[in-house]
Amino acid sequence: MGPDSSQDAQTISQVGEFGLINRVTSGRAQSPGTLLGPGDDAAVLAAPDGRVVATTDVLVEQVHFRFDWSTPHQVGRKAVAVNLSDIAAMGAVPTGLLVGLGCSPDLPTTVVDELAAGMWEEAQRVGISVVGGDMVSATSLTISVTALGDLQGREPVTRSGARPGDVVAVAGRLGWSAAGLAVLGRGFRSPVAVVGAHRVPEPPYEAGPQAAVAGATSMVDTSDGLLADLGHIAAASGVAVDVRTELVEVPQRLTEVASALGADARHWVLTGGEDQALVATFPQGRPLPEGWRPIGAVVEGEGVTVDGDAYAGPSGWEHWR
Repeated sequence: MGPDSSQDAQTISQVGEFGLINRVTSGRAQSPGTLLGPGDDAAVLAAPDGRVVATTDVLVEQVHFRFDWSTPHQVGRKAVAVNLSDIAAMGAVPTGLLVGLGCSPDLPTTVVDELAAGMWEEAQRVGISVVGGDMVSATSLTISVTALGDLQGREPVTRSGARPGDVVAVAGRLGWSAAGLAVLGRGFRSPVAVVGAHRVPEPPYEAGPQAAVAGATSMVDTSDGLLADLGHIAAASGVAVDVRTELVEVPQRLTEVASALGADARHWVLTGGEDQALVATFPQGRPLPEGWRPIGAVVEGEGVTVDGDAYAGPSGWEHWR
């Protein structure tokens, strides 16, 4: 937003709630689907399909992000990306964002400026805007993003539609964020590509609607890890899922990083979260959309297996564990 040097030195308490809102929203163009943007009691968005897909994620400083590992701009992008990937996982296209921010009164306004810049940048990747939100005082910096989406006349792709015989496929990167987290946890800041994958995920937004058009029977994003999120599909659908390791790519870069750290790159790929890849099931014999690659099959039974056996160790992230 280009605040001048006098603004840079200000804190949240000095500019106040409405001054802060103005810094976040002024000069920003609203997307065409926004009929009424920030500035009133609520925003108004067009809903061409007649249904609205909605999702919310909350990010808390020192739990989901650290400013000694990521810049505010990167945190802003990530806060939006994790929500937009959920919209894509329903087979929908994003239409708008609502942002809630809780922060200390003595937080520099430049931090909020950069958070907002990152949020707007990620939103513009899919052609949408921040249409409203709320800002409050809090002891820990907390970011809550609600993303809205449109199904474009299709039925939502839920977690409960997988059937035995379906092909399991994935779109996007796996294991990169976990590798980046491991690198940062050891006190390193490179390789840049790996660390960057943890700081800012790159969800395959277009792959969600493409999967829906191609007849995907179920879909989820890999926020918790491939095996953990496949477990959600298995439980909701009343089926079992078997992942075949010969089909799961382990990138050479991750293998190199794992070797340097004494870690297991395949474990990162199978269980690492926050890549925001999409995993879906498709009827057998139907061509997969471009960008999707098969990694296993849906079978009779329950739970998730790897090459027919239970996976040893945690399958992904769980809160409060």
